[in-house]
Amino acid sequence: MSRRPPFYQKIMDRQQYIEKLLEHFDTPRHRGAISGADVVMSGGNPSCGDSITIYLNVDEQDRVEQIQFEGEGCTISQASASILLDKVQGKTLAEIEAIDYNDLIEELGRDIVLTRVRCATLSLSTLKNAIQEYYVSQGSRVAK
Repeated sequence: MSRRPPFYQKIMDRQQYIEKLLEHFDTPRHRGAISGADVVMSGGNPSCGDSITIYLNVDEQDRVEQIQFEGEGCTISQASASILLDKVQGKTLAEIEAIDYNDLIEELGRDIVLTRVRCATLSLSTLKNAIQEYYVSQGSRVAK
């Protein structure tokens, strides 16, 4: 029985990451505004024209009750927002603040997005800014 060369699986993994990004770009989850959101936070990457606006509603336990985004830009920035928001729905704000940027890059496919890190992490930085804005609006500067 012959074994596939070690790089074969890597190519397949790379292709799967690409397909995942394209699918989330073509059919984004959590896309659209939330009327009366607790927080609306915009972020952008002027160097390539990406923009993201996060709409966030938080419940009494500091858990994401509802989260949506609007935006324009490259496939990576927009797919990243869809993938990230899928992952954080129902999480606590503290859990989201603990997400490391490298975790998101791994989720998106490091070798795919490594040359576009600012695009890939725009959604996470905007979401973390939204959380800080939520704490400020609630009279607290830090997580509970």
